[in-house]
Amino acid sequence: MSELNVSSRPELRRPVLIAAFRGWNDGGQGATLGGSFLAKQWGAESFAEIDCENFYDFQAVRPNVSLEDGLTRKIEWPSNTFLHAPIPGLDRDAVILLGVEPNLRWKTYTGLVLELVQDLQVELVVTLGSLLADVPHTRPAPVSAAASDQMLVEELGVEPSRYEGPTGIVGILLDSCRRAGVPAVSLWAAVPHYVSLAPSPRAALALCRRLGELVGTDIEVSELEQAAEEYTEQVTEAVKSDDETAAYVDELERRVDLMEAAEELPSGESLAAELTRFLREREENGDDGGETAGGPAS
Repeated sequence: MSELNVSSRPELRRPVLIAAFRGWNDGGQGATLGGSFLAKQWGAESFAEIDCENFYDFQAVRPNVSLEDGLTRKIEWPSNTFLHAPIPGLDRDAVILLGVEPNLRWKTYTGLVLELVQDLQVELVVTLGSLLADVPHTRPAPVSAAASDQMLVEELGVEPSRYEGPTGIVGILLDSCRRAGVPAVSLWAAVPHYVSLAPSPRAALALCRRLGELVGTDIEVSELEQAAEEYTEQVTEAVKSDDETAAYVDELERRVDLMEAAEELPSGESLAAELTRFLREREENGDDGGETAGGPAS
């Protein structure tokens, strides 16, 4: 019996799979906040799930118990749910996978995801991730990306990732897509490491905006924008209470401002091209550097 349980098979138009996982890939819960927001915003409906029994160490990822009506105890197991919804503004649909990074049998797990991807004829897989970094909470969260092949990097205009080191289920899924010939992109938002335990709507906002650019639509994110503003205000108030942390944030802001200013400066190649153009035009106009209307050339 398959561990992939499909309750219904939706009719989809040029589907794109968007996946987000709790755990190592989800600093500040930016990825799962973004994925859950999209599911809510687009009115997504569940249609399949992966049975959790053989993929988790329940002493590491424990089930949760909750009370219903203050009386009945309910056990909530780690879930890996597939939902589907039309993407507003596009003639295509989204399949959204909201899951928890498994502890065991990663190859089998990603195989089940790829099985559904191929069955539904998904045209593009996009994974969402968030990582802790030296970034200030007062600036838009920077987003980096990786893609399954070089042609896709160039086509979608994403920067190739140069990261080397330990990976999570997002990295394994991206590699599985590459091996299966399924186009895939991984988007990562940076979260301030000094507030790593606080959910980051700013990271979720950055991921949703970048996703919209990737698939070619404007995602309605006003709710996330408001949450991001409140998040910034709350973190700023908390930072003010510690002079050392406040000074550190000021330094991070200064670095970001310097980097942005440097990006606005013309490159050496563009300056050389402009100088060449100027000299060529001067030669064509017969300007040999002699007298001008303003007096002799110096």
